[in-house]
Amino acid sequence: MSLRDWFWIIFLGAIWGCSFIFNAVLIRELGPVWVTSFRVGIGALGCWAVLFALRKPVPRDPGLWLQLSGLGVIAYAVPFALFPLAQAEMASGVAAIINAMTPMATAIISHFWIGGEKGTPIKFTGVAIGFIGAAILVSPALSEGGTSQLWAVAACLGATLCYGLSLNITRSYKHIEPTAFASIALTGAAVVAVPVAFLTEGMPMITRGETWGAAIAIGLLSTAFTFQIMYRILPRVGATNFATTTFIAPISALIIGVTVLDETILPIQILGMLVIFFGLLFIDGRIRQIWRRVPV
Repeated sequence: MSLRDWFWIIFLGAIWGCSFIFNAVLIRELGPVWVTSFRVGIGALGCWAVLFALRKPVPRDPGLWLQLSGLGVIAYAVPFALFPLAQAEMASGVAAIINAMTPMATAIISHFWIGGEKGTPIKFTGVAIGFIGAAILVSPALSEGGTSQLWAVAACLGATLCYGLSLNITRSYKHIEPTAFASIALTGAAVVAVPVAFLTEGMPMITRGETWGAAIAIGLLSTAFTFQIMYRILPRVGATNFATTTFIAPISALIIGVTVLDETILPIQILGMLVIFFGLLFIDGRIRQIWRRVPV
């Protein structure tokens, strides 16, 4: 890849790491369903603004709108709510570490998906290593009887499964212009999330300026802006290279969480992160490349 592509990958990973920090700020005043409502709602407005500015065509098929809206609920509304729900019980950096298991969830689902990429022994080895890393992450909660943290980990893993499922579904919509795809999917997610937020959490009460700032940042920066870059460089760099963003996000989330939010990260959680990253080397094939370079 070119230096420009590496710059964008590192940049995107850092921004997505910041989204966990924005979540931590938002859940101080908002429930998780309102967090996802603000994120997908503001993100949708940003994507529509880009779509009209670029004068891209808008699909007119009602059936397609319904399909993409349903996909938006799976890909955006549900996981964007699960992560802030989990962050009420765990540090932002730990949530970002678990998010790094998304390629593993994608590999499992893809193996059983019709027309999906079948797994290999090396990939399934990476999946197994990743789950060992997740077990290490939850070991402090197990030793202390912290059931709330276990539920938080389960919520994060559920979000990665949503991502893995949506990525496999998205393959069927490669013919849709990326900005239109994101605009419609985010709109569908917002149409579902906002009423659910009113029903389950009532009227949102925001009294802090940083809450509004975090809502705008996670909607426009971490969602609308990053989606424009993601859909444009992904065909050029390939899925394997693009997956390295999952290495960057936890690093930025850990650094900001510890330095800005005074969150605590245990050494054993750092170990869990390293184990998950080692599993990712198997998933994307880099471990095989490393072995081939080692002189015999």
